[in-house]
Amino acid sequence: MSLQEWPVLRHKAFDVLTATRLFHVALALLLWSIFSLPATAVSSQVTLLTIDGAISPANADYVVRGITHAASNGSHLVIIQMDTPGGLDTSMRSIIKAILASPVPVAGYVAPSGARAASAGTYILYASHIAAMAPGTNLGAATPVQIGGTPGPEREKPSTLPNNHASGKKADDPEATDKALTAPMSRKQVNDAAAYIRGLAQMRNRNADWAERAVREAVSLSAEEASAQNVIDYVAKDIADLTAQLDGKKVNILGQDKLLQTRNANVVDMQPDWRTKLLATVTDPSVALILMAIGIYGIIFEFMNPGVGVPGVIGAICLLLGLYALQLLPVNYAGLALILLGMAFMAAEAFLPSFGILGLGGIVAFVAGALMLIDTDLPGYGIPMALIVTVAVTSALFLVAITNMALKARRRAVVGGSGNLIGSVAEIMEATQTEGWAQLQGENWHVVSHSNLRKGQHVRVVARKGLELEVAPLDTNEQGEQS
Repeated sequence: MSLQEWPVLRHKAFDVLTATRLFHVALALLLWSIFSLPATAVSSQVTLLTIDGAISPANADYVVRGITHAASNGSHLVIIQMDTPGGLDTSMRSIIKAILASPVPVAGYVAPSGARAASAGTYILYASHIAAMAPGTNLGAATPVQIGGTPGPEREKPSTLPNNHASGKKADDPEATDKALTAPMSRKQVNDAAAYIRGLAQMRNRNADWAERAVREAVSLSAEEASAQNVIDYVAKDIADLTAQLDGKKVNILGQDKLLQTRNANVVDMQPDWRTKLLATVTDPSVALILMAIGIYGIIFEFMNPGVGVPGVIGAICLLLGLYALQLLPVNYAGLALILLGMAFMAAEAFLPSFGILGLGGIVAFVAGALMLIDTDLPGYGIPMALIVTVAVTSALFLVAITNMALKARRRAVVGGSGNLIGSVAEIMEATQTEGWAQLQGENWHVVSHSNLRKGQHVRVVARKGLELEVAPLDTNEQGEQS
């Protein structure tokens, strides 16, 4: 290599090295952009659960399973959108236990506008990690109503509670308040409910004093007033507004702070599935009563006609479903006992006809039991009088038909039995002098006679001694008529 060529070669080498470095830098920038893109482009996920109506065992099962599902699919937040007048205490507590044990933040949200979170809904809202309401909604009136046991001597309606303003001011007459609290339920229930909601309020750093007043005085608040009095955390017009307000907030979950990333989140609306809808249908008090009636009638038909199978199978399934529903509902056990007693009387009428006495007593017991079966003032848990009357009339018609069949059977002439054997004509199948075997009415009988018998001979039964028949040969005229 000459000295003249060296500068040219050095210049070419520098260009190659520079191009290689530029390529490496461009490749690094490209890889960085590829790997950093998902972190900024992929949005978080929010699970939406909806409670519309009374808090029931079906709602409780739906919410508990929804929170579990949200924890397993990586949701950043669970929103329970509520519009409820209240519900069963056991179902409410099941939901609250699931919220308190949830590894995913849970936001209670009263929506849409015009909705409410009364009674049990207020407890759920206080238990949620985040409490929010839409404009034009309200919460409160958390005084527990009588559930279970036997009714008190003077059960007053909720309308007798003192008139409280929406702002939550105290009642003008404390004595009226005390009377209203002690009439429909015991102080023990009220004190327990007040301590429960107060504990939830202290856990979430919300207004505990107002929470207790919501129980003891049945006061209510609008969304704006609830926000001003630290009863709720946010007022949001819709789900998108709520998730935007929650973005970047810290929530304490099981003792650890968690940062919410909910802006432009992917909201997964988890609607109630077939299991929830089936449970909601079965646990309706009216449906439970109908299932029990169908179950009893199906079993009665099966016992009346053994071997059919279909009525017995359907009846057993309906009866078990009805009993399952009743054990989930606030049942008055005296009413349930009267219903079962009434159905037992009606079943006895089918097998031991008493010309309607047992059946009539069964109908009266059934109607009385149905009237007192569901022992709660909660909306949506009563049994309509029209349904009770319909079932009672159907039962009465059923019993009239059974009684009519029994009377017809009683008047019918006897076509079998011991008395019908005397005078019947039999045919000798085997004979040994004065005794043998004869066929009579499709059965083989041992027969004896004062005369010798022969195979194929026709004889008349003159007497019966246990399982033995005494016979006599037919005379000549009868033989001719028989032949």
